[in-house]
Amino acid sequence: MSGITLVNQVKASKFLSGMLQPVAEAFVNAAGYRKLGLRYDDVLREETDIIREAVNRLPEDESYARVFRMKTAFQYSLSHTIATKENTLKPEDDIRYLTPIIDEVAAEFAEKEDFNNIKSFSK
Repeated sequence: MSGITLVNQVKASKFLSGMLQPVAEAFVNAAGYRKLGLRYDDVLREETDIIREAVNRLPEDESYARVFRMKTAFQYSLSHTIATKENTLKPEDDIRYLTPIIDEVAAEFAEKEDFNNIKSFSK
């Protein structure tokens, strides 16, 4: 995929990134997952084969931390509370740990699909 994407154009333009950054921050704050101690990749739904495979490929310690964050957030949800200031996730701690693995798995699935759809031309 060597095409120009909208994300790259926005990141390259100082005007567009400056204009959209406050909107993006407001959206993240409205989503509220950081108030429960979750990272962005924790809220991705495991309904596709790609995300399921990516979660299976996580290192054991990262997988354990992910499950712990999700159980803690569920407990906050049951008690109708949010995390304390110390437990609220800070923006600099919201690191994409699953997204690189998802990209890798998606590329593998696409390559497998391309390989399975090879057509032979014989005379």
